[in-house]
Amino acid sequence: MNRLEPAQFAAPAVLLSGPVDQAMYTNFRQQLDNATGELCVVELSTLGGDPEVARMMGEDVRFQSALRPERRIVFLGKAVIYSAGVTFMSFFARENRYLARGARLMIHERLMSSTLNINGPLTSCIAGVQAMLNQLETSIVIQNEGFANLVNGSNVSLDELKAKAPFNWYVEAQEAQALGLVEAVI
Repeated sequence: MNRLEPAQFAAPAVLLSGPVDQAMYTNFRQQLDNATGELCVVELSTLGGDPEVARMMGEDVRFQSALRPERRIVFLGKAVIYSAGVTFMSFFARENRYLARGARLMIHERLMSSTLNINGPLTSCIAGVQAMLNQLETSIVIQNEGFANLVNGSNVSLDELKAKAPFNWYVEAQEAQALGLVEAVI
């Protein structure tokens, strides 16, 4: 695919900012469904939010790309693309990821806040502990699928990303391009 020029980002079809949540998803779907043309630029700036909403949005991009392979759906990250925003970006092929100058990515592991109360007969306590362990293990698998998508085609190995993610890895736009996480900085 050809690298896009800055002028091609002048009028994004989808403009998103704020937390990645159900309201953003509704807004995203309305704009995506109304977008016309062979190039569809999705512009995002976010401090993060719900990773499952980001995955839903990403699956919509993947589905729309499969339905209309002649249409190019491109990501443009502006200002900050943290956490769930990076999860969303990972659904775009590397050659369809762009950042504005000065943009920053923040990549980290999924977060969990939960309390496990163990109370009752011992055998029933094991079921609650096992359920929590299953939730953690499944969440890690989902997280690592997104990490693998993000580094696919880049100079960053999955192991390198997994080593940096627990500590909130901040990546400036030019560094993201040099690492091959995005196609270009505009």
